[in-house]
Amino acid sequence: MPGPMLRSDIPGIPCRRGKVRDVYDLGDKLVIIATDRISAFDWILPTPIPDKGRILTGMTKFWLGFIGVPNHLVSDDVAALGAAFAPFADQLRGRTMLVRKTEVVPVECVVRGYLAGSGWKEYRASSKVCGIQLPGGLRESEQLPEPIFTPATKEESGHDINISLERMAQITGPAVAEELKQRSIDVYRRARAYAAARGIMIADTKFEWGKLPSGELILIDEALTPDSSRFWPQDGYQVGQTPPSFDKQFVRDWLETTGWDKNSPPPQLPADVVMKTREKYLDAFRRLTGEPLAA
Repeated sequence: MPGPMLRSDIPGIPCRRGKVRDVYDLGDKLVIIATDRISAFDWILPTPIPDKGRILTGMTKFWLGFIGVPNHLVSDDVAALGAAFAPFADQLRGRTMLVRKTEVVPVECVVRGYLAGSGWKEYRASSKVCGIQLPGGLRESEQLPEPIFTPATKEESGHDINISLERMAQITGPAVAEELKQRSIDVYRRARAYAAARGIMIADTKFEWGKLPSGELILIDEALTPDSSRFWPQDGYQVGQTPPSFDKQFVRDWLETTGWDKNSPPPQLPADVVMKTREKYLDAFRRLTGEPLAA
């Protein structure tokens, strides 16, 4: 079994590297390789989390099948990638997707169902979240009366910036903004209901959409993973508190104890933090898919 992957290196194919994914451009299609990199506080950490990329890819493929909306996935078969990728098949298996290339909609489509994170901070100051007025008296982690759509700009570095639906309409056009709002909320509602039956609360999530040459809008990138969503265990949930989570909050919490200034290269993660983080990702995968991670 290949070891953890910090980065892929496929000779002769143009590559763009994100915080977690390496994206290779084949012309009319892309190859997305999910590495085992993990980021925190806008830094890529030097220590990989074994199997993280395979977990994220497997979970995305599960959700794409479950939610049944048009999406970019063409194949997850490494043999379909072409000769340049063949020598690396063992490393790439389970963490790679061949996808359709689209014109990416330059807005993150965020749906929030609970009052958490930056939304909780904003609500305490103004009773609003991303400009949306909410009822008074809500508490931290409380379920919102209805899911809300809070788009954000896609920033190359640093945090994405929350924007209003009106500002999104200026960027994408009103029709696209309204369509993506409705579709994003619909996917969130259905995924939330499914996850709840398996002991996981999806507090919020973000989607990315792309436009095909035909004009059709399809779901792209990852979907409903611990990296793109806030997953809480139902048995650890209590209104008024920050629940435990299945994501990298465990890593963030450890980093906060180290004295790291967040302006210089981050420290290596100790083995116990790596192991516990991997187990959190695996736990979410098993609960949601009902399957063990394939060997």
